[in-house]
Amino acid sequence: MNENHAYMKECAAEAARIAQGVQRERLGDATPCGEFDLRTLVNHLVLYTSHGLERRALREELPDELTERDFTADAAWPQEYAVQLDRAVAAWADPAVWDGDIGGTPAADVAVMMTLEMALHGWDVAKATGQEYGVSPETGGFVLQVVEKYAEMYRQYDGFGGAVPAGPDAPPFERAVAASGRDPHWRPDAG
Repeated sequence: MNENHAYMKECAAEAARIAQGVQRERLGDATPCGEFDLRTLVNHLVLYTSHGLERRALREELPDELTERDFTADAAWPQEYAVQLDRAVAAWADPAVWDGDIGGTPAADVAVMMTLEMALHGWDVAKATGQEYGVSPETGGFVLQVVEKYAEMYRQYDGFGGAVPAGPDAPPFERAVAASGRDPHWRPDAG
């Protein structure tokens, strides 16, 4: 648990940093998630990686009030997201939260899949806004392992596309991005 919690904490810090760089006037821009514009992607990121992450730790459902909210309508959403991320990560700090299951899935698996969601969608937001996404090589390796473990399941639900080639010397996180069906070299002007 402790090692995976450390990866979660690092990915949360990076997601919070990336959120600070989102410019309101760009919320209609394209993202690497072809079906999501930036506003939709940010709302998805905020809902599931902060509120959803905390609610899963608490074994609670997300209320409609949250699932229907446009978080970006509030100019302070990046700061509120950072606070909620801290709450979510803190909820997973208790080793007992990693035991048992959540909706029939082992809680530890839910936690690592939520960390994956945070990392990949954090990268998506970074790319859409011209920012660099950065995590340690160890966290990149963790994300790559999680992508490789769950890729086929995600593909069944259209969460991942087919794997994209990554360079032979690409760092682990770039390989994870490619294995999830994202183009590691995606640019906003390329759509």
